[in-house]
Parts: sequence; structure tokens; C-alpha cells
Amino acid sequence: MAPSGPWPALPALLVLLRALFPGLGNAETSVSPTKVILPRGGSVVVKCSTSCDQHTLLGIETPLPKKELLPGGNNWKMYELSNVQEDSQPMCYSNCGDRQSTAKTFLTVYWTPELVELAPLPSWQPVGKNLTLRCQVEGGAPRANLTVVLLRGEEELSRQPAVGEPTEVTATVLVSRDDHGANFSCRTELDLRPQAELFKNTSAPHQLQTFVLPATPPQLVSPQVLEVDTQGTVVCSLDGLFPVSEAQVYLALGDQRLDPTVTYGVDSLSAKASVSVTAEEEGTQQLLCAVILGNQSQETRQTVTIYSFPAPNVTLTEPEVSEGTEVIVKCEAHPRAKVTLNGVPAQPPGPTAQFLLKATPEDNGRSFSCSATLEVAGQLVHKNQNQELRVLYGPRLDERDCPGNWTWPENSQQTPVCQAWGNPLPELKCLKDGTFPLPIGESVTVTRDLEGTYLCRARSTRGEVTREVTVNVLSPRYGIVIITVVAAAAILGTAGLTTYFYNRQRKIRKYRLQQAQKGTPMKPNTQATPP
Repeated sequence: MAPSGPWPALPALLVLLRALFPGLGNAETSVSPTKVILPRGGSVVVKCSTSCDQHTLLGIETPLPKKELLPGGNNWKMYELSNVQEDSQPMCYSNCGDRQSTAKTFLTVYWTPELVELAPLPSWQPVGKNLTLRCQVEGGAPRANLTVVLLRGEEELSRQPAVGEPTEVTATVLVSRDDHGANFSCRTELDLRPQAELFKNTSAPHQLQTFVLPATPPQLVSPQVLEVDTQGTVVCSLDGLFPVSEAQVYLALGDQRLDPTVTYGVDSLSAKASVSVTAEEEGTQQLLCAVILGNQSQETRQTVTIYSFPAPNVTLTEPEVSEGTEVIVKCEAHPRAKVTLNGVPAQPPGPTAQFLLKATPEDNGRSFSCSATLEVAGQLVHKNQNQELRVLYGPRLDERDCPGNWTWPENSQQTPVCQAWGNPLPELKCLKDGTFPLPIGESVTVTRDLEGTYLCRARSTRGEVTREVTVNVLSPRYGIVIITVVAAAAILGTAGLTTYFYNRQRKIRKYRLQQAQKGTPMKPNTQATPP
């Protein structure tokens, strides 16, 4: 154990003894090793020696716990110094006659830092902005050999000495897209070479997330007006995002949050959602699209007008009437709408329109259309409604639809056509002699039996009407005679025209000759009148 007295006074005492007892030889004290680097709390063996050849007092002075190792020699001793916590300078001393000498060994204690910690990074860092890295270091010795290194992956960003206790080392980095997902850390290096090794302590890494969110707001495409109980489509898009896969889209109409389908591009996204509205939402609503990336967002708002606009109501006095009945056609729509009813003379615009008609057979199946127009938020929206009128009338057989005379060559293929009209549609039969039917609408081979006069009768619940039709059948010999007569007539007609034009030209030439003999000048481009 170390002496209980104040050991630093010993060197002065030795100097005083040397002055009182001069000339006792040149004996020297030595120590081995002279320099030691050891970990904190470690132990070291120190050898104290003297060159004195006489009996001498040899020892070591230190505040450290010490233990003399036996056996020693006449002029040397070995001591084990333990639990070395800090730098120390143990001193070996010896007395040789009247001379005392000393020698020191230098103990350097080292330990690695107890704390090496990189300050937390921002959850998101904008690209193009400076990021300050901060590393906190506590403990570690010797400080002169301690360096703090800031790292991006294995790349050194900054290397600085550890100054102060605790030590904070900073470095500024301009963040780029390449830094997204990079690991940042700090490391201490205690360099004791060549006496000892290089000790490294590294902090836990922190991963950086970088992002780019453009200053331009998202583009929002949606209907400006939307009808109650209908669906609309909303599309929100934004370009220039990084990393686009981390971007989120929030779409809402009033208090109704929409569920969009998001499509990602290289650096863009497009969110598409369907929106349906109810009568409770009628009025003006705010449509919001927000694109969120990192700790920032860009948003666009748009006004959507929700409206209710039922289709106009078209009514008839009766949807089915008899011929000659008066019918009132009326159209009614939204109080703020303007309606147009086809067939109605121009009327002041308003929500109703009507007119009176006298039903005729031509009105059967007639569709009355009402168009209503409503202005919503500066836009015109339209609704249409139709109503059909049915007119009941008796059977009709007209020449146009049922010709009264047919002439067909024998053995030819023909289709008799006779159409009866009426509402309800009448039943039609055409009979010869009351028994032989004419096959209406069927393709038949014309024979002599088909010839004759048929009575066509159209009958319905509203009456009946009859019409006679005659079928003439031409035999093949009649056809040849007709062709011959037609050909002869054509030949005679051609010969007559040729003779006429020949005589006309002859008379013109004769007239011109007579005028020339009389000396009468002819007018240019004027044709003389033949005598």
C-alpha cells in the first residue's frame, strides 16, 4: 500500500539529503518500462533497479495499489501496480551511500467512449436543403488521440478531434435524391498506435428519407355540377414527385371521404374516384384533393354544386282515345325550369306548356316530347320525357297500300301485296268467288287459276271495309305479240323522224339559195324560216 503521508514531498527530501551528504558516488536509479499504455483499471509490473554496488534502500513511490513481487535482487525490485484508473507517474528511488537517485515511469490510461450517439434525423428531409448531423461523444481517453468521424454509409463526411467533455461534433450535408434510404452514423477512433491498437466505436445508424414535393398544386378534374342520386368521376393528378410510391392522396367531397384508385408513374400519380350524392348534400360542396409526401402537402379545392332536377312530367287527357276525340297534352317541370313541348306554338318560357288536339288516325303512335332546361351554377342541364298517344280507328284499304289491279305474266314469280290499316290492326282476307284465297304477302307462281276479281275484306272490332282487286294473267303468246307491236312501232317512229329532218334541211338550203339570188343579205347566226 502507498504511504499514508503526502508522498509528493519525497523528491524535495531527497534533494536535501543529497546536499547534506555530497560525493557518495555516481549510482543511478532506473525503471522499466519507462512508458506504459494500459486500459483503465488495468495492472502493470514495474521493475526498479539501481547501479549501486552497496547495500541500498530501493523502492517505488505511487498512490496506486502496489504489491512487491518476490524474490527481488540486491539492486532491483519488481512491483505490480493495479487498478490504474488515470494517468500516473510512479517513481522508483534508491539511496546509495549518501546519494539518492530517482526514475519515473509514465502510465497512460485509455478507455473508449461510453457514449457515441448520432442525433435523430428528421423523419423526412426535402431534397436541396441542408441537413445538420450531430454526434454526441461522452468519455474516452486520452482525448488527444480521440477523433470523431461522421459517415454516410462508409463515406467520410467529416473528421474532427474530440474537444471538451462531453463532445458534440457537427457536419452539414446538402441533401440530394441519392440520399434517400442512406444510413448515417458517427464513429470514434482512439488511435494508440504504435504502442497499442486503433479502437473504434460506432453509433447506431439512422436512415434518411428524402422527398420532392413540387410547389404547384394538384390538377383536379371533376364535374362542376352533380345531380342528386347520380355518380360522377373525380380525377386528381400531380407530377414531379419523389419518391412517388410514398405519396398519399386524400380526396373528399364535403364530409364524404372518397376512395380513389391511385395509378403511379415514374414521378407522377393520378387518383380516380367515383362520387355519388344524395338529397341531403344538395347545395354547394367543397371538393378537396391533397397530395401528401414527407411532412408536407399540396392541395386543390373546387366548388361542386349538388342539384335535384326530376324529369318533366308529360300527361295526356287519355293515353288511348277514339278518332275525333279532343286530347289535352300537358308538360310540367321543376319550378325554375323552362319547358318546350313539341307541336306547341311559341309560348313565354316557363315550367309548364300545353296544347289541345283533335285525334286523327295519323296521330296514332305519335310521341309527344317535352324538353326541360334548368340553369345550375351557370350551366344548362336538360331533361326529356316522352308520352305516346294511341288513337282507335276503323279499318282502311287504300289504293296506295292495296292496288286494285295487277297484271302478271303467266309462270312468273309474284308476291301479292295488300296492307290494311286500323287500330286495332284489322284482319285481312281476299277471296275470289267467296272461296279461293289470294295469298297476300306470299311468293307464288302465277297460273291461269290466279286470274280473276277478289274481294278484300278488312275487319276489326271497330268495323270493316272491303275493296275489289283484279288479277290479270298474260299468256306467253300475248307477250310475243306485244313485243312485236312495240318493236314495229319503234322502227316506224325512227323512219318518220329521219324523213322529217331530211325534208327540213332540204327546204332550208332552197330558201337560202333564193335569198342569195335576190341579193338579200343574211343575218349572221340567224336561221331563216323555211317557207
